[in-house]
Order: sequence, then C-alpha cells, then structure tokens
Amino acid sequence: MNAYLLDIDFLEVIWFMLIIFFWSMILWVFIATIADIFRRDDLSGLSKALWCVGLIFLPLLGVLIYMIMRPAVTPSDIRMAEQAKRMMGSSSAEEIAKANELLKSGAINQQEFDEIKRKALA
Repeated sequence: MNAYLLDIDFLEVIWFMLIIFFWSMILWVFIATIADIFRRDDLSGLSKALWCVGLIFLPLLGVLIYMIMRPAVTPSDIRMAEQAKRMMGSSSAEEIAKANELLKSGAINQQEFDEIKRKALA
C-alpha cells in the first residue's frame, strides 16, 4: 500500500469531492451555454462566433454576461413550447376541429382559422 493513501483523512476526501463537484458544474454550465448559443435562431453566425470566443477567453464572466444579455424568450423557445404542447395535448386534427367550431360560431375569422391550421400542420 502507498503510505500517502493511509494519511488521507475524511475532510480531505470531502474537500476533494466538493472541488470535483464544482468543477463539473462549471463545465456543465459552459457546455449548456454554448449549446444555447448554437440553438438560437435570432443570432447571426458572427454573433455566435463572437460569443464562443468570449466564452473561451473569459469563461465565467462570459457565461454571466451572456445570461444577463440573453432575452427571456427566444423564437426557438416558443417553437419548442408549441411542439411540447402539441405532443402533450391534442393532435393536429383536434386543434383544427376546435378552430373550425370557433370559426362556425363566429369567435374567430377565416384568417385566424387559417393561421391556427397552418400552425397545427407545421
């Protein structure tokens, strides 16, 4: 047995585990931020490249600045929420049927019906 392994006490093990935990959290936040940058549709390619360069040179500060400057809701977030709602809720045919009932009752006009139908079929 290595003599060094016998000299490690419990607090050193806990301290090492905390260090590993926080480093893995930092790495996860960094990767999730880069994934969010590439997933967004409202940023141009140049903006995405500049954000990635900023994150590489100033990782923690860059992540904080990105999270502060990021809009609360992006178009891709809206699209993903609509997809999730569609998957969890009613089918496209049910949505169109409900919209057709609203059209017949006069609650919506033809343009609104066409928009609902287009979204349901997308």
